Amino acid sequence: MSEAIDRTLNAVGPRLKQLRLRREITLADLSEVTGISVSTLSRLEAGLRRPTLEQLLPLASAYGATLDELVDAPPTGDPRINLRPITCTDGTTVLPLTRRAGGIQAYKFILPTGKDDQEPDLRTHEGFDWAYVLNGRLRVVLGEHDMILNPGEAVEFDTRTPHWFGATSAGPAEYLSLVGKQGERAHIRATTSD
Repeated sequence: MSEAIDRTLNAVGPRLKQLRLRREITLADLSEVTGISVSTLSRLEAGLRRPTLEQLLPLASAYGATLDELVDAPPTGDPRINLRPITCTDGTTVLPLTRRAGGIQAYKFILPTGKDDQEPDLRTHEGFDWAYVLNGRLRVVLGEHDMILNPGEAVEFDTRTPHWFGATSAGPAEYLSLVGKQGERAHIRATTSD
């Protein structure tokens, strides 16, 4: 058991460095955000020091990641229920919230800090999408419409419309997405209090 723990802990440093470089953050910037000294961060990334929980918590917060992602913890529980996050090359993290054939699929997206002048790469596909912003500012391009959504705002559209999502320079963005086959729509119902 201790060999497995040693392997997991030894892999944390390179994973931390990869996350930082992928998000284009300097050690000095990370130090300012987390309160961990630059020298400690450097030693952690080089594997010269093992991280403590007091160090991992602010690092997870700074990266918008879970502790499991930072240490690549082994999966536990039923894999049909405990779905693992997917990390994309651009730093986006996608967490599947459902896993079933057909029907509406739910995902949580965590986008790294973006660039306000980024040229969107518009995509189309069959289906219908609904997105709800949890945190940050989400830039959404739908055809010729370029808009910023704030926490609590949502958008629903036919995915045959060219579309793109990105975070702004204000910081990372998190949103929920429901994606369904063509014709399936997410319906929002509100009740009024009398």
